[in-house]
Amino acid sequence: MADVTSVMTANPACATPETPLRDVARMMIENDCGEIPVVDTQGMPVGVVTDRDITVRIVAEGRDIMGATASDAMSAPVQTVREDSSLKDATELMEAAKIRRVPVVDAKGKLTGIIAVADIARAGKDARTAQVVKEVSEPGRAH
Repeated sequence: MADVTSVMTANPACATPETPLRDVARMMIENDCGEIPVVDTQGMPVGVVTDRDITVRIVAEGRDIMGATASDAMSAPVQTVREDSSLKDATELMEAAKIRRVPVVDAKGKLTGIIAVADIARAGKDARTAQVVKEVSEPGRAH
């Protein structure tokens, strides 16, 4: 089976913990994605912000979106896979953690990409992939 670099989105848009949340939302629109990795000054992932995180942690709680930053909404710690991980390893992590997207890191832990269930589904149309899509899409999943 191929490794994650064969299907990941390389060099995804990223935020820092201090990035205004409105800018994070704009990044999602501009990049047609539902998750923005949050990295430190060395490019190491420290969290992720999903469209759901913004809705649940900021909007639904009535918090001030104008003053919110990525760190206010991000999910942390972040689950990652290494560039040399197989698609099977990424699939198993997504299934176990009930997540749809996973940041990809190099051997030093620096962000190099992001892989989504949809990327894996396009790469292999098998029963296992269909099962993972079903598992991570069920209500009550983590985000």
